[in-house]
Amino acid sequence: EIPIGETNYLVIEDGHADMIKADCPDQICVNHKSISKNGETIVCLPNKVIVEVVGGEEADVDAVSN
Repeated sequence: EIPIGETNYLVIEDGHADMIKADCPDQICVNHKSISKNGETIVCLPNKVIVEVVGGEEADVDAVSN
């Protein structure tokens, strides 16, 4: 469990990062799925917190176009 300031708590376990607690009113960051792939993010706008995976596994699909 990693405290981020006095507002958010992040857990990194088994290669996945998950925001488990925040004092923001909408709780979008807490309800977001855990992240593990390169470039994935969890954002808590009210508390100005961004968590991004750098150097993780590459995502299966980056983009699809016709």
